[in-house]
Amino acid sequence: MSLKPELHVSTSRGFPAWLHANKVSIVFTTYQGGRVFFLGLGADGRPAAYGSSYARCMGVAVSSDARTLMIATETQIYRFDNVLQNAEQKGPHDALFAPHQTWITGDVDAHELGIGRDGLPVFANTLFNCLATVTPGYSFRPVWRPPFISRLIAEDRCHLNGIAFDGGKPKYVTCISGTDVVDGWRDHRADGGIVVDVRSGEIIADGLSMPHSPRLRDGTLWLLNSGTGELGSIDTKTGRFDPIAFCSGYARGLSFVGDYAIVGLSRARQNRTFQGLELETALEQKGVTARCGLLVIDLRDGHVSDWLRIEGTIDELFDVALLPGLRCPGVIGLSGNEIRRTFALPAARG
Repeated sequence: MSLKPELHVSTSRGFPAWLHANKVSIVFTTYQGGRVFFLGLGADGRPAAYGSSYARCMGVAVSSDARTLMIATETQIYRFDNVLQNAEQKGPHDALFAPHQTWITGDVDAHELGIGRDGLPVFANTLFNCLATVTPGYSFRPVWRPPFISRLIAEDRCHLNGIAFDGGKPKYVTCISGTDVVDGWRDHRADGGIVVDVRSGEIIADGLSMPHSPRLRDGTLWLLNSGTGELGSIDTKTGRFDPIAFCSGYARGLSFVGDYAIVGLSRARQNRTFQGLELETALEQKGVTARCGLLVIDLRDGHVSDWLRIEGTIDELFDVALLPGLRCPGVIGLSGNEIRRTFALPAARG
């Protein structure tokens, strides 16, 4: 399967059957590649991917009914809506996501995001070390910052990057460190990572290595300890991190369905940010190089049940989300005939 001529995608033999059995499709973003991809199954039962370009795509949020999603990009947050109604098809697609709204934030290095109870995005404003939302007339409105951050300033002091939501409200965030000086987090990549309780402001876990993608599943807090290449859970009372699986790449992006976790993998950048981490040593000991793609991990025993691998010009994924109940979703870009000739209207009354 090819996403573009310069990209090649391969999967484990059971990956298509896994998508079919779990009745899901996948949306994932490529950080340095500036693309969002929707991955499902074609009419022939083989994986089918459809993508569109958006500069520096990062976090993805999906509504509870899977009809709306939001994506954080370099200077904007986009809202997409499924323009097809239930059981409606357009070509191979049982869902077609069209961009309907955008908020211009500027380059605040927006990382992960979620959809708040008011339907607006809440995002990790990494440059300003805070959680923020959108508001008319301004680039963003800060809604929370860690107590150790002394002021609202564009200095990326702690690299606040991930948000675990509970009922549409942020509950936990991950930071690369608890530093309060410009770019201070880079000096603590190996073991300075923390999890902060948004409600209390308390640091509930520390000693992590480049933590990303905190997620709540059935009351348990999971995250990716990216610097060691591990998926695991956090005991929120003791702060202990319990790894369950090793990920063969820089892990970033996490979602769940049933007893499975889907993890995004990246090939590490050749710069200081990713070097000197335990992940490098672990990969060398196992005799492998970092991969770009997706892992399907069985949470019952931690083994990788299926996988998808991307080779070519894309080296980094950022976020991964699932679209339940959809077999083959598509996406409309910002230019071309599709966006000019695709219209969505509310249901007629009377």
